[in-house]
Amino acid sequence: MTIDDLKNFRQWGSKTPGHPEYKPDLGIEATTGPLGQGISNAVGMAIAQKYTANYFNREGFPVVDYKIYVTCGDGDLEEGISSETSSLAGHLALDNLIVIYDDNHISIDGVTGLSFTEDTAKRYKAYGWNVIDVPGDGNDMVTFDKALKKAKRAKDKPTLIKLRTHIAFGAPTKHDTSEAHGSPLGEDEIKATKRQFGWDPEKTFNVPEQVLPYTRKAIDKGKRAEASWNRLFKKYEAAYPELAKQFQDALESKNTVDIDSLLPKFDIVKDGKPNAIATRSASGKTLDALMPQMPFILGGSADLTPSNNTRWKDVKDFQPASRDGRYIRFGVREHGMGAILNGVSVSGLTRAFGGTFLVFSDYMRGAVRVAAISHYPTIFVWTHDSIGVGEDGPTHQPVEHFAALRAIPNLLTIRPADAYETAAAWKFILQYRGGPVALLLTRQNLPVIDQTKYAPAANLAKGAYVLIDADPSRPTSGRAEAGKPEVLLLATGSEVSLAVEAYNKLSAEGIKARVVSMPCWELFEKQSKEYRDSVILPDVKARVAVEAGIELGWHKWIGDKGIFIGMSSFGASAPFKTCYEKFGITTDAVIAAAKKLLGK
Repeated sequence: MTIDDLKNFRQWGSKTPGHPEYKPDLGIEATTGPLGQGISNAVGMAIAQKYTANYFNREGFPVVDYKIYVTCGDGDLEEGISSETSSLAGHLALDNLIVIYDDNHISIDGVTGLSFTEDTAKRYKAYGWNVIDVPGDGNDMVTFDKALKKAKRAKDKPTLIKLRTHIAFGAPTKHDTSEAHGSPLGEDEIKATKRQFGWDPEKTFNVPEQVLPYTRKAIDKGKRAEASWNRLFKKYEAAYPELAKQFQDALESKNTVDIDSLLPKFDIVKDGKPNAIATRSASGKTLDALMPQMPFILGGSADLTPSNNTRWKDVKDFQPASRDGRYIRFGVREHGMGAILNGVSVSGLTRAFGGTFLVFSDYMRGAVRVAAISHYPTIFVWTHDSIGVGEDGPTHQPVEHFAALRAIPNLLTIRPADAYETAAAWKFILQYRGGPVALLLTRQNLPVIDQTKYAPAANLAKGAYVLIDADPSRPTSGRAEAGKPEVLLLATGSEVSLAVEAYNKLSAEGIKARVVSMPCWELFEKQSKEYRDSVILPDVKARVAVEAGIELGWHKWIGDKGIFIGMSSFGASAPFKTCYEKFGITTDAVIAAAKKLLGK
């Protein structure tokens, strides 16, 4: 970081943007612009440290031995997300977490007393934290250093150091004012402040001679610390070669598991009938198969474990008495869970997933957006993904959420059609490190698609694929070319099975159709134009899309003349089959739309 970099503050392409942006090579370990995200990420980082220290450390070999430090302001503590995560941190006794609260009594509107008069020290003590109060003007480094040393020695509790400071300290007219919060001091005020401290007011971006050599001692200190750790790890490698290899593989995000050999199989027919399984259940079976072999993936749920199926067999809960646990009980804290997952996933050795209902992705959106901006490899598992929730009613039936998530750049939104696509989705996700992924799963059972009869679910990795094509052996209506479809039926998730039923009935009438499963639009868009055109044929204009959500976004695939079968309102409280029927998301509706487009 150079003086020129500092001068380039908030300019295009600079290393000094207005808020921190994730750049590990510059030492920026998290994007913390939205208030409360940073302190909440830190809880995830602390969880990851406790878990990996328990996993790797051996007597005389503390290879994972660090604490997590946070500086935060009153805005961070006012945001509800920090209440969620600080409460959980206290419960989990994360004594490796130290938060320095910059208590300057000023916010953008004015003094914090206008809206924030609670006793933060008592609040954090109630959370189960160790609280240390450092009064004064923020410049008593002796007292602050004592507080920091005390915090480092704390056992079984995270620590909040309440550090009283003064914004624009020493500025003659803007000291302790809200004007200094979000605006530059101005040239005259800067000069006056420099005069007050005995600096040359005409010098700008000047580093005093005595400051530079002092601060650069940190470089030598860091080199010594790194060299010491490298020597320790070399001895560790000799003593524990298998653990050392696991450490290096995890650090490099290497996938050493043969996922294909572990993926579960699903019956097509069960008890003489076509088998049906909810994709949330298929996800649970996939986790049962994979997670025991993947020790650096941590999972959890926001108090919906039995509904989300996110807990795999024989896994321990992560608790103060069980740091070897890999399952995190987040409680009813969706927003906090999202940010904690991000913290776990940027900790260097670990990755995390967490589950709740899709409708509550609204509560998590801040953390999801930060993950997408920063390319964190966080995994968001959202079940109960449509009006298929049924009796819980419109408050719990997501209809606009598919579109809302697809609108976030760099977020992959995957909505699998059946059990096999769900397993394929997990395989893809666990091998993908390019950013966050949203996995949307059903509450209701869906038919298991025969992998020997139709296109294999492994095609999910392409985002969309031809599940069933026009059958040249079927009777023809006389209009279609042999083997070429007259109409395209496009669907995602639970509605793919409706498209398959419509295909069979249309084919029986001599109408040639093609079913395209589109589990992930973002992945499909990354494919070559040739591939995309081979799936959604440009010269076939008769296109029907079916999805139990709103229409937004579908015209990119069906064009202006296509027909969308889906939702245009909120849902209703009723059995899920009734909801589908009353809202017109049925096989018959798909068939009628196809015939209408073909003039039949």
